[in-house]
Amino acid sequence: MTETFTGAFTQQEPIPEEAIEAAVRVMRSGRLHRYNVVEGETAEVALLEQEFAAAMEVDFALATASGGAAIATALRAVGVNPGDPVLTNAFTLAPVPGAIASLGAVPVYVGVTEALVIDLDHLADLAKTAGARVLLLSHMRGHICDMDRLMAICDAAEITVIEDCAHTMGARWKGVLSGNHGRVACYSTQTYKHLNSGEGGFLTTSDPEVMARSVILSGSYMLYGRHLAAPGPEVFEKVKYVTPNVSSRMDNLRAAILRPQLARLADQCARWNDRYRVVEDGLRDTPGLTVIDRPGHEAFVGSSIQFLLLDWSEAAIQDVLRRCAARGVELKWFGGAEPTGFTSRYDSWRYAPSERLPASDRVLKSILDMRLPLTFTLDDCATLARIIRAEVGAVWQQKGATG
Repeated sequence: MTETFTGAFTQQEPIPEEAIEAAVRVMRSGRLHRYNVVEGETAEVALLEQEFAAAMEVDFALATASGGAAIATALRAVGVNPGDPVLTNAFTLAPVPGAIASLGAVPVYVGVTEALVIDLDHLADLAKTAGARVLLLSHMRGHICDMDRLMAICDAAEITVIEDCAHTMGARWKGVLSGNHGRVACYSTQTYKHLNSGEGGFLTTSDPEVMARSVILSGSYMLYGRHLAAPGPEVFEKVKYVTPNVSSRMDNLRAAILRPQLARLADQCARWNDRYRVVEDGLRDTPGLTVIDRPGHEAFVGSSIQFLLLDWSEAAIQDVLRRCAARGVELKWFGGAEPTGFTSRYDSWRYAPSERLPASDRVLKSILDMRLPLTFTLDDCATLARIIRAEVGAVWQQKGATG
């Protein structure tokens, strides 16, 4: 009998009971707004920011309404203005270039390699020619590039690095937590990320003035003294009259949901990686399929897995997608010509000009992606690998890559 999979790729684990209890306490108080506190009370958001800064080994943290809001805030805080070129990945998700465009700035796309990281040779060229002062670096789907070389390129060109760590919360490069190489880091707590509050995000930095601007931008109404993970009042004096309020705060309800999850982050990351390794091992040496080898310096979080069908025709890739779907396996293809609910290509973001990137187009066309929620068991992951291996092999044998 043909093996099928019946799990749900969008089903997350329940919110921990202590988080539910904390959320109920906040709701019973009625004080959901982060600055609505009674005498002697510290807001859940302020406590969460303090705990997140400690967890990410950084001086300051700001909780925001979403990961995209954190990115837009970071761009404003480092001085990006309308019309400015901003370097960013060609392989990313729409909120990344969208945050750049929302400021009236212009995304300039840097290519992707077969390792699914930013093309550092292309970055080095653009650092000299694009006129950009900022790189918004997306650690897309949790893949971390050689951060030593990237920072050397950017430092030499005086380019400020903002790290989009939506998929690398808890990951490291050579022991340094993701987000601590650049000047600012941004994180997401949307349902499919490493902490789940439905929507939400964080901005972190060790730059006092960037954090002061970010707090004002987020909508502090001069109540910055209620932040525990922020610089002193003397830093705010420099920026408070010249920084606009664009209101992107997190509320106490979401903070209450997140605090117990943050305490479990390391254990959750280890569980994701256990699942990733089972699928990775099961896919190795599949004819026509390329597994992404992870560098030894990278400590990643495998909440999703990607593999390549390099130089396969669109028809053959679509056949793999159909065959896997028929057996209950939900794969996402990043190479489709039309945007879908989960992704789009750099040439789909027509609010900004883009030049063709042939080498990157070849890689993008080949990427298949699969979520690995913690509701999947290790046996489930082995089943997924067997099904994918069988269906890729069947199409390869029948049609070949060009069929």
